[in-house]
Amino acid sequence: MASPSTFSLSSNLQIKPRELSSLSSSYGSAPLLSSRRRCFGYRRRVALRVSARASGSSRSSAAGRRVYRQSQGEPQLAIAVKAKEIASSIVPAGAFVAVTFVLWKLVEKILMPKPTRSSLVEEKASKQGITWSFAAGTNLLSGMGAKIERESKQKLNEFAKELRSFRSVDMSGRNFGDDGLYFLAESLAYNQTVEEVDFSANGITAAGVKAFDRVLQSNIFLKCLNLSGNPIGDDGVKCLCDILVDNTGIEKLQLNSAMLGDEGAKAIAELLKKNSTLHILELNNNMIEYSGFTSIAGALLENNSLRCIHLNGNYGGALGVAAFGKGVEGNKSLRELHFHGNSIGDEGVRALMSGLSLHKVKLNILDISNNGISSRGAFHVAEYIKRSKSLSWLNLYMNDIGDEGAEKIAEALKENRTVTTIDLGGNNIHTNGVNALAQVLKDNPVITVLELAYNPIGPDGAKALSEVLKFHGKIQILKLGWCKIGPKGAEFIADTLKYNTTISTLDLRANGLGDDGAVCLARSLKVVNEALTSLDLAFNEIRDTGAFAIAQALKANEDVAVTSLNLASNFITKLGQSALTDARDHASATHT
Repeated sequence: MASPSTFSLSSNLQIKPRELSSLSSSYGSAPLLSSRRRCFGYRRRVALRVSARASGSSRSSAAGRRVYRQSQGEPQLAIAVKAKEIASSIVPAGAFVAVTFVLWKLVEKILMPKPTRSSLVEEKASKQGITWSFAAGTNLLSGMGAKIERESKQKLNEFAKELRSFRSVDMSGRNFGDDGLYFLAESLAYNQTVEEVDFSANGITAAGVKAFDRVLQSNIFLKCLNLSGNPIGDDGVKCLCDILVDNTGIEKLQLNSAMLGDEGAKAIAELLKKNSTLHILELNNNMIEYSGFTSIAGALLENNSLRCIHLNGNYGGALGVAAFGKGVEGNKSLRELHFHGNSIGDEGVRALMSGLSLHKVKLNILDISNNGISSRGAFHVAEYIKRSKSLSWLNLYMNDIGDEGAEKIAEALKENRTVTTIDLGGNNIHTNGVNALAQVLKDNPVITVLELAYNPIGPDGAKALSEVLKFHGKIQILKLGWCKIGPKGAEFIADTLKYNTTISTLDLRANGLGDDGAVCLARSLKVVNEALTSLDLAFNEIRDTGAFAIAQALKANEDVAVTSLNLASNFITKLGQSALTDARDHASATHT
């Protein structure tokens, strides 16, 4: 029974930003001070006049006492005047401070977001068990106040209690920092069931890595540790390697984007010489150069446990990869090599292929995509394909082998019966190169995944493939996005779908199919096809006419197997979307 169909349609969502009104006020402290002084001066004049009238009758006899009283009273009066002057200045200032404090609290209440009461953990069902997701930690905005700090600590305490009992724990992207890691280390250390922990993107530095010493001394069940996206640097990697030297549990270590360079790579090399349990090592997107590559390559001569290494997005270059080719000659365990984006060029490929040809245990997966490889480098790859008896997955995506290189690869595939997946996308392959690859599919029943996206094969290239795939080959996944096949190419592909019984996933994104191409494909969807389950037509300038045709085809054919249809980023209005929605509901009702 097929699952309900899934349609992805384009939609435009406009969200207007909120407007926050500014608060401002002014205070006239100077006029207030002036009025208070005028009032005080008036009261002083009245008091002096009353005193003068009361002592007028005895002016001669009491002159000495008057002088004495005035001499006694003037300092007291001066003190009183100064005190009142000071008070008249302090009162407006105090009022200004008080009002400013109130306004600041009001602005803080409006602008500062309230801490969300997000759930502490997020349970995820997976085949490996329950996965939990960790909420915000202790060192986020430490100046927010004691209340937020108490709430963060409470969450950490609650999570620490739960941390003791789950197999897979996801704490990625929570930014709990070194302090939070130290806080959780004890709970993780005494968890006797956890096998996989994701600490990626948490602001952990070299200082925080030391917490794993306590963890790994007590926890012998942890198999996968992900520290990607943390700025631990070379110092942190050295510390971690010292901890893992005698560890017998960790099998997969992920240090992608961890700011490590050649010194960190050398520390990892020393670890590989002594550790015999690590199987998968990921060092993608770091700053490892020739020296680091050479160190790791040398360690592979002594290591017999590592099966997979990822060095994508580093700076190995031709010399670094050449050294690596020498290192793999004596290794007995390595099965996967990932060198995407290392600028290895044709010379680097030549040296690597030479080393792999002498490799005692043959590779299953090889990724040398985005490395500036031309048709000359493709020749060396083709020679390795001919000799390989184990390679099943080859990625040459985003190089520049052209038609000549594609023809060499095609020739090698005629002699190979192990490669099932090949990615030649973005290699400037035209009709001649595609035609050579298509001819291979006539006699090669092993290849099931063919990726040719971002190659300008045009309608003629689509025709060359279609004529072969009608009745030959075992292709299950065919990706032809951004290949400029146009409506005419869609017509050839549609004709193939009427007869082909193996293609289950077809990607035709961004080929300028328009309504004419969509109508051609709709005609094929009316024919019984029990293989095609996923069709991607995004970015193809399809309008309502094409949408209506596809919708009618899906409703007309009750045996259609398509359960995933992507028509996003086209020019379909609400009318076309309504028709497709109706077709989806009809297909869902039919298959239930």
